[in-house]
Amino acid sequence: MVEDGTVTPKVMVGVDGSPTASAALAWAAAEADRRGWPLHAVCALAMPLVASMYAGSTRFPPSEEITAQGHRVLGEASERVRELRPGVQVEEVLALEDPAAALLRRSGPEDLLVVGSRGLGAARSALDSSVSVRLAARAECPVVVVPVPEAAEPTEPHRIVVGVDGSEYSRRALDFALREAARVEGGSVVVVHSWWVQLPFDPGSLVGGGWAPPSEELDERSRKMVAEMLEQVSGGETEGVEVSVVRSERPPAEAVVEAADDADLIVVGSRGRGSVRGLLLGSVSQSVLHSATVPVAVLPKDPRPRG
Repeated sequence: MVEDGTVTPKVMVGVDGSPTASAALAWAAAEADRRGWPLHAVCALAMPLVASMYAGSTRFPPSEEITAQGHRVLGEASERVRELRPGVQVEEVLALEDPAAALLRRSGPEDLLVVGSRGLGAARSALDSSVSVRLAARAECPVVVVPVPEAAEPTEPHRIVVGVDGSEYSRRALDFALREAARVEGGSVVVVHSWWVQLPFDPGSLVGGGWAPPSEELDERSRKMVAEMLEQVSGGETEGVEVSVVRSERPPAEAVVEAADDADLIVVGSRGRGSVRGLLLGSVSQSVLHSATVPVAVLPKDPRPRG
């Protein structure tokens, strides 16, 4: 929707009738209601491309049964949203592409993408863990990955854990976390920084040889870095947010997931390897996605400037 040249942001969620997508739908509906945004439910049929010497590449048309099933999935999704959040406006989208492509093509920098994920579990659906990783690595907007199982009635993100490392990626993640916490009454943010150093040798042999890690120096550097980041992003909109800091010598993903044991949301930045390897998400972000038991928001790698 465009009013006076302004594009109305939306929450977009992938659905396929699976428990994975059902958890994402419930979370997306709650978030759309909280923000006052419309909710777009996208069912991707993933029809294959057919190459033609004369007509180029076209999508193989879906059968009547497949099309009818897609409409049933969307209808059930809309009905569930009406039950959970009656005030949310729902738009149904039936796409022929694969799920990641369908969601990426229809989303913009101001939107919020939501998908479900089973992490590293064996059960798979159309919206499996690989889709969430692709979206988190390539989307222009924040992507929230909701794990299964998830509560039928998601709670507002009062306690948000964000991982930082001093980079621009994590600065944007910290800013996002603070603003999200400011949306709810009593919101709080736990800032996690790991000063763990991966050694090229067995640490036991190094310690046996008399070497000791400079823990005090690393912890002090961590303290200063986190303080500088908070000073950079803090503003009037987030003054009421309670902020605490966890500095850890555990590996980064472990530190973040451990701190989020009783959190409502984890926020991390994307650290892909550039456009050529754009499908590769940063190792810490991937580890958090695979291990977290609460929704994880991954901030875009190269967001477009707000216009």
